[in-house]
Amino acid sequence: MIKSVLTFLLILSSSILFAQTDAQKKLEKRKEQLLEEIRLNERILQENKKKEKSVVNVIQQQKAKIDLREKLIQTNEKQAKLLTDDIYTNQIKINKLNKELEALKEDYANMIVKSYKSRSERSRAMFLLSSKDFTQAYKRVQYMKQYAGYRKSQGDEIKVKTTELEVYNVKLAALKSEKEKIIQEQEKEKLVLVKEKQEQEKLVKSIKKDQKKIVADIKKKQQEAKDIDKKIQKAIRDAIAAENKKTAKKEGTKTKSTGSSPTKIVLTAEGKIESDNFKANKGKLPWPVEKGFVSLKFGNQPHPVQPSLTIHSNGVEITTESGSSARAVFAGEVMLIQVLSPINKAVYIKHGDFITVYQNLSTVSVNKGDKVGLKQTIGRIRTNESTGKTAIKFSVLQNDSFLNPQSWLYNM
Repeated sequence: MIKSVLTFLLILSSSILFAQTDAQKKLEKRKEQLLEEIRLNERILQENKKKEKSVVNVIQQQKAKIDLREKLIQTNEKQAKLLTDDIYTNQIKINKLNKELEALKEDYANMIVKSYKSRSERSRAMFLLSSKDFTQAYKRVQYMKQYAGYRKSQGDEIKVKTTELEVYNVKLAALKSEKEKIIQEQEKEKLVLVKEKQEQEKLVKSIKKDQKKIVADIKKKQQEAKDIDKKIQKAIRDAIAAENKKTAKKEGTKTKSTGSSPTKIVLTAEGKIESDNFKANKGKLPWPVEKGFVSLKFGNQPHPVQPSLTIHSNGVEITTESGSSARAVFAGEVMLIQVLSPINKAVYIKHGDFITVYQNLSTVSVNKGDKVGLKQTIGRIRTNESTGKTAIKFSVLQNDSFLNPQSWLYNM
């Protein structure tokens, strides 16, 4: 028994260095993703600088990289905190084991002294012969056996506790080493962040002389974005009305009264299942690109070049590499393909009463009514010739209400 326990503890000691909690594993995975996004951002940024593309675009991309760097620092801080908690818990276990081991050794030492004093065969024989009767002699024999057994078990327990203590000491050293590594990484990332913010400030200052022109250009682009949003909103309501008419025709008189609703999809039994499945995967959906980084968040936010101006976005913009494809984030049916401009197409995919929208596609590889699978390619993402930027605008809606895609996509 003692051998099997010691073997287990030795195996544990060899693997404990590599053991991580689920929380640590998730944070490590998140850190790897952020580092990959930062590397992609830097690569695209350098390409754009070489091609002498728009300084405004470079500033926006630099701001996206700063956001990623800040997220990485936050992730490192969470990792360091978890390690601190692990170190504290481990130290408590070590202190407890030390006390238990000390008490066991003291008890064992007292037993050894006592055994030494009564070590002779003669004293044991006298102990038995001095019994009043056979029953008492029998009990004394049993007591001697139990005492010997207890003494052995105490010795075995000391061995187990000693090995266990060694294991926890190894783990403690590993945790402290890992924490030190994280702290060093953190300091390095903070220095890089300061440098990136300084570069950003220089870039912003370099275009101050063209401030009026830049502000006018920003406002123009914002108006274009608003016009596109209106087109999308109208297209969605028209598509919802068409879907409901189709459902009413298929289901009969039960849904005819609501068949022309422009704002809410009338769900069939199958549509209800699709909607529930989509909802159940909130926060787990894959990104609409194989790799990329968020260059524009959802909702209202200050413009990175002109903070006095507010940007509103009904989705997230994800910058990726030139030539990249868009992919479906969930299985569904192509509800609509819309030509927003000669160079900008959008695909709408229905998932019950949820809709995902993929904008800024140069080409589309699906048709209206097609059933698409998870991660299926739906088109090629357009590269803006004037800025060199390749980005997809991705939106999530329930009926005609825009939701924050960052709450739906995994690790965004």
